[in-house]
Amino acid sequence: MPETDQTANNDPADGGNGPREQFNLATVSEVVAAAVPDREALIFGDVRLTFAQLAERTRRLASYLHSQGLGAHLERGDLQPHESGQDHLALYLYNGNEYIEGMLGAYKARVAPFNVNYRYVQEELRYLLTDADTKAVIYHATFAPALSEVLDELPEVKVLIQVADDSGNDLLPGAVDYETVLATSDPAGPPVTPSPDDLYIVYTGGTTGMPKGVLWRQDDIFMNAMGGKEIGTWIQVNSYDEVTERAKTGWLRLMALPPLMHGAAQWASFMMLNGGSTVIIPTARNLDPSEIWKTVEAEGVMTMAVVGDAMARPLLEEYKRGDYNASSLFAIGNGGAPLSAAIKEELMDAIPNLIINDSLGSSESGAQASHVSSKDSVQTGKFEPGPGADVISEDLSSILPAGHEGIGWLAQGGSVPLGYLGDAAKTAKTFPTVEGNRYSVPGDRAIKREDGAIDLLGRDSQCINSGGEKIFVEEVEMAIVSHPEVADVLVCGRPSERWGAEVVAVVELTPDASVTEDALSAHASEYISRYKLPKAWVFVDQVRRSPSGKADYRWAKEMAADTLN
Repeated sequence: MPETDQTANNDPADGGNGPREQFNLATVSEVVAAAVPDREALIFGDVRLTFAQLAERTRRLASYLHSQGLGAHLERGDLQPHESGQDHLALYLYNGNEYIEGMLGAYKARVAPFNVNYRYVQEELRYLLTDADTKAVIYHATFAPALSEVLDELPEVKVLIQVADDSGNDLLPGAVDYETVLATSDPAGPPVTPSPDDLYIVYTGGTTGMPKGVLWRQDDIFMNAMGGKEIGTWIQVNSYDEVTERAKTGWLRLMALPPLMHGAAQWASFMMLNGGSTVIIPTARNLDPSEIWKTVEAEGVMTMAVVGDAMARPLLEEYKRGDYNASSLFAIGNGGAPLSAAIKEELMDAIPNLIINDSLGSSESGAQASHVSSKDSVQTGKFEPGPGADVISEDLSSILPAGHEGIGWLAQGGSVPLGYLGDAAKTAKTFPTVEGNRYSVPGDRAIKREDGAIDLLGRDSQCINSGGEKIFVEEVEMAIVSHPEVADVLVCGRPSERWGAEVVAVVELTPDASVTEDALSAHASEYISRYKLPKAWVFVDQVRRSPSGKADYRWAKEMAADTLN
């Protein structure tokens, strides 16, 4: 049953406009299923699930998890922000309907699921599952050998659920088959009442440090990034009755291209599902542009979620090569990495009436700001802030006024995470109180323009101090990648006797490219000051990114260091 607690939602940092119901993701799912039971919810290859079928399958999974003693053991009021009172379920999965089912099934049992990067090697996997205090794992059979290598050191893991695939791997000792679990468990669900305080956990990518588990109250993540507010208009849902009415008019068909282990893909998918719309999941385990465009045509995909040029460029190239009907597609949503103006322009030239929406956010902030590019108005890096998004002073003491000349910290107020799992110190540092309100300050630098718009400069940890000047790598990357013969680029710093640190560009060129370093420098100098230009260029066959398209800056720094001599 829906939680009907009211909360005074009058915090201007959250765009609040009076009391509203508190939401949890389990109940939202059931409310939507009751409103549109026969509408398609999930499509994954030959698997097609209506909202009613999805609801029943997730209730069955919840029944099994509850039967194994998993659930919530301490309520939020008895815990510190960095603590969890729930059992944690690892989702060690490729894309598939099982990922969404795993999340919803866990929520309905008051278990907190979390994402596992399926590219992790043994030591990384051991670290993550230990850090998360894992009690259960749902995993594809192909990962059984890797999981078996670390289980002896994880005595707290009590439940193993194996999803069959084409690997042919047998069940691990003590494991149960996923479909058998669903077929033999109670379709009514467990006798528990989910709470708005139940956790949504997303682990950071760990591309610049060790991954950390970000703890959100479900009400906060729903309001921030999973359908409680409409991105762009920021119109808020205030009751479960409104969820029902909105679901009845749901009509979109989304295909999210990043892996579901990536927060942005989860948010886009749940935003659609919680609004009664349909989510199509690509079947290929790596980006397959041909499959994507064939699916767009076959399923009438209306909107697509991508992560930066690393995804958009190969999609564009395949679309130009092939003969695809993309007439249903009217919007592309981008988040997690910059999408260059040049690629946007080419996409909108190729697909009539297409709009591209850039969303700004992070695991620690949720959705913060957006910008829509159309045929006549293309822009990258400048965002219109949503409720609570702001720029805070260098010393974290005040909110900067519009037009302030200095660089500040990008911040998010209102519905923000509780903290980092098990890390009180980092929680206090990342979520300070400023002018009486609690903010999330993950480490991005920004400028607040006179008109209130926010210019994103980039993550402070990737800022290069060269000759006393601060250089933000994303700005340099955008200047370089706009060259038509550059397929991808990462920019990093390396030690320099003269400059302290020097800018290095690690570049992947397009096939048959003939551009020189001098030509790339000349091109980039049209967009950025000369002191920001790379002092060295490293050319590679392929720039390394995560499956979600996120930059691997540790790798880039290794490549830059290897060429120092």
